[in-house]
Amino acid sequence: MQKYSFNIGLWGMALILVVLSQIGALDFYIQSVLMFIGINIILSASLNVVNGYMGEFSCGHAGFMCVGAYVSSILSVIFFSQNSIFGAPLLPPNLAIVGFPIIVIISGVVAGITGLIVAIPSFKTRGDYLAIITIAANYMVISAIENIDVIGGPRGFMGMKRVVNAMTDVVNIPWMMIWVILGTFMSIWMIRRFVSSTYGKGIMAISQDEVAAEIMSVNTNKMKMAAFMLSSGLAGVAGALFAHVLGYVNPQSFNIMKSTECLVMVYLGGMGSLGGSVLSAILFTVMLELLRFIIPAIDTGLHLVNILPATYHLSQVWKWVLIPLTLILLMQFRPEGLMGNKELPDLFPGLKKFYKFK
Repeated sequence: MQKYSFNIGLWGMALILVVLSQIGALDFYIQSVLMFIGINIILSASLNVVNGYMGEFSCGHAGFMCVGAYVSSILSVIFFSQNSIFGAPLLPPNLAIVGFPIIVIISGVVAGITGLIVAIPSFKTRGDYLAIITIAANYMVISAIENIDVIGGPRGFMGMKRVVNAMTDVVNIPWMMIWVILGTFMSIWMIRRFVSSTYGKGIMAISQDEVAAEIMSVNTNKMKMAAFMLSSGLAGVAGALFAHVLGYVNPQSFNIMKSTECLVMVYLGGMGSLGGSVLSAILFTVMLELLRFIIPAIDTGLHLVNILPATYHLSQVWKWVLIPLTLILLMQFRPEGLMGNKELPDLFPGLKKFYKFK
């Protein structure tokens, strides 16, 4: 009963956020930050399946996010929006409310299949080679899209905002907030079910000692491919939501810096900690948003004390220096992250009577 009360509480909080957005208590900026927090939770938790629970080292997570973003964008525009390239929509735009979640699922499946294609050669190697292969896959996806002119190439692709507006025209509520909340909750639920399943026990055995796991009859290749497909598939779901929240996608939005952001969130929260992934995604997203205001304030202060020349100004590019620096400092001084491999009930035993995270 307490478990169900906890779940009802989570859904109640989600409903409150939607209602506050609907009545205008949360402005568009706050809504955007909350949606990016949800998307980052999906990214962090999904990468933690491979890098945390399985103990491998994937560095190209943004590539699978890119696949999901473009597949969902193209499908939603083809089916529900007028476009100069694809022409009239194949279905009435007011059906977007029903069609959009199906498109998100399809995007996740395509990203998962892409992950399988990458996983087949990757897991025949050992050590750091997976990192190299996934980085290469990230660049291959970006380069391929940049050379497909029909979907905008390096200029990017747009038209998804009209699909979101079509949903709003049917029922005037913050649909993308709803879809992000549903996507976040379902992703966390899927990962938690996977980790507590036979497959989850298998990948944790692989993390400890792959040879010993094979001796104990664990089908390591099957387990690793299932974990990698789940991880990349959920990254595709995050990409689909990301594309429709922005209403525009560009291949360079999913470059190696985006993959680095995912790595920072995983190692900030703790490898093998689902609660840590949620916590780190919240902290990291808020930190990025604060830098929008902190960097100009620092720039003004340094100019006031004449430390910086008048011709030089700190720009938001500096956050791309701070993000990799954060990853380096984490690996050096706090490699276990904020929570290590623990969950919230391990730190706060009183939560165990409400919910089990393992």
